[in-house]
Amino acid sequence: MSGAASALFLLDIKGRVLIWRDYRGDVTAAQAERFFTKLIDREDDPQSQDPVMYENGVTYMFIQHCNVYLMSASRQNCNAASHLLFLHRIVDVFKHYFEELEEESLRDNFVVVYELLDEMMDFGFPQFTEATILSEFIKTDAYRMEVTQRPPMAVTNAVSWRSEGIRYKKNEVFLDVVESVNILVNSNGQIIRSDVVGALKMRAFLSGMPECKLGLNDRLLLEAQGRTAKGKAIDLDDIKFHQCVRLARFENDRTISFIPPDGSFDLMTYRLSTQVKPLVWVEAQVERHSRSRIEFMVKARSQFKERSTATNVEIELPVPSDATNPNIRTSMGSATYAPENDALIWKIKSFPGNKEYMLRAEFSFPSVTAEEASPERKAPIRVKFEIPYFTVSGIQVRYLKIIEKSGYQSLPWVRYITMAGEYELRLM
Repeated sequence: MSGAASALFLLDIKGRVLIWRDYRGDVTAAQAERFFTKLIDREDDPQSQDPVMYENGVTYMFIQHCNVYLMSASRQNCNAASHLLFLHRIVDVFKHYFEELEEESLRDNFVVVYELLDEMMDFGFPQFTEATILSEFIKTDAYRMEVTQRPPMAVTNAVSWRSEGIRYKKNEVFLDVVESVNILVNSNGQIIRSDVVGALKMRAFLSGMPECKLGLNDRLLLEAQGRTAKGKAIDLDDIKFHQCVRLARFENDRTISFIPPDGSFDLMTYRLSTQVKPLVWVEAQVERHSRSRIEFMVKARSQFKERSTATNVEIELPVPSDATNPNIRTSMGSATYAPENDALIWKIKSFPGNKEYMLRAEFSFPSVTAEEASPERKAPIRVKFEIPYFTVSGIQVRYLKIIEKSGYQSLPWVRYITMAGEYELRLM
């Protein structure tokens, strides 16, 4: 952390100090009062959402979780982002110990809180922030705790995200490649925003300290190896890795090598900013018949290959708030009127590729209307869906190797799925 923390404060929703830890002796408890006074003064300015404040040589960095403020104060020129990240890690650790972080759980467990803060930070510099490692040598039993004298092997081996001695009868790895498609289409049918956000979500149930190597159909990797892909090679952008991945190795030869944490974690995230063809296209024609009724004709078309099938498709069509007496017909699936949302919900459990389905709906309006009618709502059509065994980017896991010194055999399972993220089409 660039620039050490002078002190950490945990405050209640009214700014009263619940717990604080002085690490460097250059701030006092009065700093918490000054921080909260400055925070209240900022409430008059709705534009001010900055989690960093400065006054009289002290920088205050803070986050709020439930009814607790976590604040780090420093007199040094510090990296605010690293301080804020550390505060979020404190939240994760406390939730691991107390289920939920709130004022009551802090009061009930203040002894453990002080011990955790002492282990997590030394003289203003972060030390251990992994809950699974801390729980090896800070153990809680009701409101008491025990501290072992020997630090866990994971700390001495510099693998803070995994402890030694893990054993499973059946060694398995589940890897889900999940892509979310975000699309915004204007009323003329033009795509004005589209991108794909992907994540490699892993669940590892492996014994010992396994070394994993993952290969993708990454164009740069294949070119570095002088190989060509059997299918499509892809260009990954904006890649972010879990801390377990050896970044130097990836930068040198694009190899994804890592010792995985135990259980569930996101190994990697990425983004593709290239324009994406809408996978489910929806057109809606709206006809008003005088002031008595309105008619909708909706076409939904799947724009992916026939071998793929979208599941749990849900199309939300906005309708006027004063519409009544719905008469709905669909060529596939079922549709219901949701007056609490001013919407018509069309659900299709299975939607194969290259298919088109229709919906017709008619609503009545009350015979008496207000003299000054409220302006019509301009809500978009929203679409939800999932397409298993399919990715928009074409990313493929070429191999997943697991090597452990005991030589056990492991079973890797890979699954692909594409789903709708923020998927909206404005009415034509």
